[in-house]
Amino acid sequence: MKNFLLLAMLGAAAPALAATPQDILQSHAAEAKQEDASFREFSASRGERFYHAKSTKGNSCATCHTDSPKAEGKHERTGKAIAPLAPVANRERLTDPAKVEKWFKRNCRDVLERACTRQEKGDFLAYLLSVK
Repeated sequence: MKNFLLLAMLGAAAPALAATPQDILQSHAAEAKQEDASFREFSASRGERFYHAKSTKGNSCATCHTDSPKAEGKHERTGKAIAPLAPVANRERLTDPAKVEKWFKRNCRDVLERACTRQEKGDFLAYLLSVK
């Protein structure tokens, strides 16, 4: 019995398995549907427009991530290399829901000077998943 309890406790402490980018998109869709019963789907074309849209400060996602989310980017101020955003070019991208939300929170605030909406996040994810 002690071994069973120990194994159960260790299992509970084990890190969660990585999600797929599609899982993360579906989670956003479920949340969007909860927020708005009329929600139908995200749009990759809106996501692409969002990716390239200039903020009032004159920058966009593409400023650091390049015009192609398949390419390695470079942080505008620090010069630090940024791995490609598109999962097709970076298998690690969009596999950790907590990291996805962390980066949305940080980058939306830095670029847009506000939080991104659920629709914007989902459209953005749909765009990245559409990149081949």
